[in-house]
Amino acid sequence: MPYEPPTHTVERSIRATTGARIVAGVDEVGRGAWAGPVTVCAAITGLRRPPPGLTDSKLITPKRRTELADHLESWVTAYALGHSSPEEIDELGMTAALRLAAVRALDALPVRPDAVILDGKHDYLGVPWQVRTVIKGDQSCVAVAAASVIAKVRRDAMMAELQGEFSVFGFAENAGYPSPVHKAALAELGPTPHHRLSWAYLDGLPRWRHLKKVRLTPEAAALESGGQLGFDF
Repeated sequence: MPYEPPTHTVERSIRATTGARIVAGVDEVGRGAWAGPVTVCAAITGLRRPPPGLTDSKLITPKRRTELADHLESWVTAYALGHSSPEEIDELGMTAALRLAAVRALDALPVRPDAVILDGKHDYLGVPWQVRTVIKGDQSCVAVAAASVIAKVRRDAMMAELQGEFSVFGFAENAGYPSPVHKAALAELGPTPHHRLSWAYLDGLPRWRHLKKVRLTPEAAALESGGQLGFDF
């Protein structure tokens, strides 16, 4: 399906209106998974012409994603990954866990960005970061698209490493998302140490419902509710 390649339009606008010199694109993967971390990539690309075929990772075949990620890691000026574990997601809720992972990624960059382009409409970073949110930024902004591809490929690889110990859950194929194989294994065997235990899927598993974790504050539960049932393969 044809698509418009991403551009540096937003980055140029940020530079022109704020004086920022270093702009990072930030994107996440794993928000809608039932197992594994939520992973955030921060990428700095400058204003160079992007590699052919760069776009939102969800629009690229797995084989092409992997090839592109390998190329992007040497093409970008800099990139870094940040993760929040299932335990942190359970404790903090998804929004706070996303912020934690994003800050970890940004702090791991060799230079501190002056501004951040964040995919989506919600600024989960906040102060002190200067943030521009862009809906479908992973399709329209070069740095965000690069972050999208790297985050997806590297998190998928992390989940595939669990396949040996937990092969019945199919993590190498579903990356922790609720596929039929994953659901069947959960119903039979219950959650692994890599599952998020505060999530609503446990309500539908009578044998394992007692394992569900409940956060103490309603505010934390409200923050999570917008992300836990999404499907963003």
